[in-house]
Amino acid sequence: MCVGPLKRICHWGPLAALAIIKSIIYMTVYCSRMWWPPETSAGGALQLGLFLLLSGLTMYNFLSAIYVGPGYLPLGWCPDKESDAKFLQECNVCGGFKAPRSHHCRKCNRCVTKMDHHCPWINNCVGHRNHGHFAAFLFFAVLGCMHASIVLICTLYHALHRVRYEYYGIGSGPIITFTLYGLVGCVFCLGLSIGVVLAVGMLLYFQTRAIIRNQTAIEDWILEKAKYRRLHSGSKKTPFVYPYNLGIWRNFRQVVTLTCEPYGDGINWPVVEGCDQYTFTVEQLLQKQEKRQRARKYEVIRSYSGSWLPVTHGFYTFFCPPYSDEPRLRLRQGSIVLVTRWKKHWLFGELELPADNGFKEKWRLRGWFPRSVVVDLVDVVDDDEDSEEEQEQQVTAKERKKRK
Repeated sequence: MCVGPLKRICHWGPLAALAIIKSIIYMTVYCSRMWWPPETSAGGALQLGLFLLLSGLTMYNFLSAIYVGPGYLPLGWCPDKESDAKFLQECNVCGGFKAPRSHHCRKCNRCVTKMDHHCPWINNCVGHRNHGHFAAFLFFAVLGCMHASIVLICTLYHALHRVRYEYYGIGSGPIITFTLYGLVGCVFCLGLSIGVVLAVGMLLYFQTRAIIRNQTAIEDWILEKAKYRRLHSGSKKTPFVYPYNLGIWRNFRQVVTLTCEPYGDGINWPVVEGCDQYTFTVEQLLQKQEKRQRARKYEVIRSYSGSWLPVTHGFYTFFCPPYSDEPRLRLRQGSIVLVTRWKKHWLFGELELPADNGFKEKWRLRGWFPRSVVVDLVDVVDDDEDSEEEQEQQVTAKERKKRK
């Protein structure tokens, strides 16, 4: 069992990332020494040194993103002025308020300053303190894998054309000989390096866009809801102004520095003119209030075990799950659920617990569950009212017949 510093890295994400990085480094160095020997060529030594530099920077920033961490809000945090608490959301788990741009991560079980997302590859959140290291890791990983791809392609090309060089004297180039395992390893690592360039390059693009906008992935979603809320509330003349977009250069300097040390303390932020520290948090509170107003109560008619792949709840429920890592909510027949999000075959809601439920108040049971296990209480009430009206109409019709 891993303890201490190893506990953070003993997870499938960091272990898989380290295995990929180490495999690419080892195979690229092995092939580079055959393709362009550094012992006999200054160019080969320079090329190999550049690759090792990119690999070292990739490893350094990867481990820094893990161990520096995103920066957590102190437990029980409160604003300096008690009157400012009305502009903030409370966190029942951490026992305090959420500072501006802070969000609670259920996997880390802490409130994270300027949280962007929880990344399984570093087994940690990307937030205020490690955002620079994470972006640098992506950047150097893409550059290093592009370099590795070139080396592996060139080595593989010369190895496959070795017969022409040796027996026919056609062309010129280094004589490279692979064993079967070496050939398989070269092709496999070439596929890994190209895959990293494509996948991590896409993630680097989104992170670069977030940095120059000074807008995290969570804030991007909140901003979209703010625009939608104003569009459908008739307040188009007063568009929501995002308070943290200070311009490309200032946004960039808040995250990217030579030492990757972030700007500020993660609690107080510079904002554009016309906004204050709580402009964004007030918008979040309004969205949360509207979300509660739209919520509907459902009654559980079939128990649900909380399985991620429910076999017994329908074909479409099994094959069309929500594309989210949010938890699944275990339900018992007769319970009441407050639903806030709807999909065709799944619902997301919060379980209503009685006052004497035995749970601590800070725990809120929320998650996804199949639509087929619940029934809308509003529809049930409407059906009951319709049936009563129908009964009254039938009684009235009978009375008329008797009179006739």
